[in-house]
Amino acid sequence: MIFRFLLCAITLSAGQYGPDKGNLVIVGGGAIGPEIWQRFIALAGGPDSPVVYIPAASETEPKDNAGDFLKRAGFTDVTVLHTRDKKVADTDDFVAPLKRAKAVWFGGGRQWRIVDSYEGTKTEREFQNVLNRGGVIGGTSAGATIQGSYLVRGSKTGNETMIAPGYERGFGYLRHAAIDQHLLKRNRENDLWQVITKHPDLLGIGLDEGTAIIVKQDRFEVLGVSKVAIYDAARKYKPDEKRHYFLQPGDAFDMLSRQRINPLSQR
Repeated sequence: MIFRFLLCAITLSAGQYGPDKGNLVIVGGGAIGPEIWQRFIALAGGPDSPVVYIPAASETEPKDNAGDFLKRAGFTDVTVLHTRDKKVADTDDFVAPLKRAKAVWFGGGRQWRIVDSYEGTKTEREFQNVLNRGGVIGGTSAGATIQGSYLVRGSKTGNETMIAPGYERGFGYLRHAAIDQHLLKRNRENDLWQVITKHPDLLGIGLDEGTAIIVKQDRFEVLGVSKVAIYDAARKYKPDEKRHYFLQPGDAFDMLSRQRINPLSQR
């Protein structure tokens, strides 16, 4: 598993952290504000665009109304797609809703359950194909972390373990990156350094609740109500300075240069 991750890092195409096509909406958990939902819907192509909800991270099985939160957000064409069986996830019938989807939303819970359900299946390939068609992938909490190339908190024994052998590969929509969530709400501000110290080439991104990054290729902007922390092992720090720093809502960031840039509204 770790060798697959390292290969991903080595073969990273220059100038591409995010997807070549499409966009990502990565949310740090908690309440999701209308400004985030509105952006997700717009990137999907509007409220009538087909969206697929993936609740696999949850401990419980989805109820009949599991996708209603997406309808309340504004979508009219919602499909809930769920299995715990990789054999099912590897069938053409199961992936059929993804072939017409313009958007995918990964729910919260524990990210290892998403891995156990879909890694290496036709379903995982169809997630990527949504982006290849210019669609959008979004998710919150575990659904945020799974989007990075390195999977943090993947341990089955508890969500306090940052590095879990066998569960270190995320789905890699945001390449060369490790994503943490619930950052300030759960006092996780320093946790990502365990991963970045071991893998200093990675960009660490920690999102607080109610806060999202909207990713297009090498750049993202911050949307929501709180902060996003950046963890960069190559950055030079003063002795009395924290080793990570924060972006605020409205800020924009270039992942290739690892620097703040002017927001879109000012460019």
